[in-house]
Amino acid sequence: MNISDVRPGESAINVFFSEDTLSVDLNDGRTITVPLAWFPRLLHATPGQRENWKICGGGFGIHWPDIDEDLSTAGLLRGAPAPKALSNVA
Repeated sequence: MNISDVRPGESAINVFFSEDTLSVDLNDGRTITVPLAWFPRLLHATPGQRENWKICGGGFGIHWPDIDEDLSTAGLLRGAPAPKALSNVA
């Protein structure tokens, strides 16, 4: 993300989960909701691990220290799931 892409209203203010979604409230009043399946670390985390998050990167990132997961509001707004793991690369 370039500094020119940063919009103050797109900073995160809250994170919450349903059984199968991750939702992030933004400073401008929008809520981004994406499938939890897009982020395997979060999908397989315990509820306690999911709830242990903190806002970072000036409000434009979210970090889960227990599972070493980091997401950005820009990526969520783009609809960017976690990259697929390479499978059996020789």
